[in-house]
Amino acid sequence: MTAEAATRAHVVGSEEEALELARRLAAEFAPGASERDAQRRLPVEELDALSASGLLGITVPAAHGGAEVPTRTLVEVFRLLAAADPNIAQIPQSHVVYVNVLRENGTPAQQRYFFAEVLAGRRFGNAQSESGSRNAQDIRTRLAAGPDGDFVLDGTKAYSTGALLAHWIPVLAKDDDDALRVAYVPSDAAGLTVVDDWGGMGQRTTASGTVRLEQVRVPAANVVAHHRTFERPQLHGALAQVLHAAIDVGIARAALDDAAAFVRTRSRPWADSGVERAGDDPLTIQRFGELEIRVRAAEALLDRAAAAVDEARGDLDDDSAAAASIAVATAKAFADGTAVELGSALFEVSGTRSSLAETNLHRHWRNARTHTLHDPVRWKVQHIGRYALNGTHPPRAGQI
Repeated sequence: MTAEAATRAHVVGSEEEALELARRLAAEFAPGASERDAQRRLPVEELDALSASGLLGITVPAAHGGAEVPTRTLVEVFRLLAAADPNIAQIPQSHVVYVNVLRENGTPAQQRYFFAEVLAGRRFGNAQSESGSRNAQDIRTRLAAGPDGDFVLDGTKAYSTGALLAHWIPVLAKDDDDALRVAYVPSDAAGLTVVDDWGGMGQRTTASGTVRLEQVRVPAANVVAHHRTFERPQLHGALAQVLHAAIDVGIARAALDDAAAFVRTRSRPWADSGVERAGDDPLTIQRFGELEIRVRAAEALLDRAAAAVDEARGDLDDDSAAAASIAVATAKAFADGTAVELGSALFEVSGTRSSLAETNLHRHWRNARTHTLHDPVRWKVQHIGRYALNGTHPPRAGQI
């Protein structure tokens, strides 16, 4: 998206408009999803359409000209997009997260500048995760103070979803005092290299490659004190995670819808069923009923989790923040298994023909299995259990 085009981005004015735009774009994106996956063709035009629609600005606070939609609306937007193409939904997940970093700890000047950028249609990528470190929270990228008051970035990032197609790349780094900071770096900055080397079996068109930072100079005005987010009750982690849950739920719904369409149009009934159409096979109908119940349960848990985030935002303290995080963890844990199950059950109900490579229906399982590896739900279950049994609050972290 060119800078000129970005300045023409629409500004969404309401929740209703955001949902209508999401439905329209999802309908436009869905027909090409399989081909983009098969050819590993990055959704450049689709992302430009998403930017131009104004949907990437719907979390900008009303005081800065944005719609500031509730989390429930935001999550439904992501679920709709994910059902159409989960790659397109995953790319702006980081964008929303780093808009929230500015909302939480940006200075008034930073908020004025970057929120205007977002409303103009410019996208944030991410340079957050690292490979080779001890764990996901072991950040080794350094943001060193320079003699002129600005900073210098050095490090290598992996799984940098959206960075290849972003206008700004927020970089998670530690400063000289080992405090966590986010540096907002323009995509054309000297010393910044984005490598299109993502080779995952699923989510193939998220461009989640490598970012290399070699003596990248960053003005102090572009650095946010992210460590402060976790020094108080926060919803940053819950927001990030509920968007991931929305992507998983969208994948599950798409898998079930595609299975139904395949059975109605291409599957043959089993001989013992005594029916002429596969869609009339009572055992197939039974299985579809079971799967529909599971997907609806995932959708309901997702909506409840989003509502819990909104409720906590209205009266934020340690208790409400913990309740929101647990609600989100519950939705994510259930959605994780549901998406993987639906990606597999699709073939169970559709039959041998559905496994042909030409159908590319296996993309649903590949997408689900890849995306659900983002963070382990077994630890979410641990936190849920501790909360349910002993009232223990989950940690203040971006992963729950």
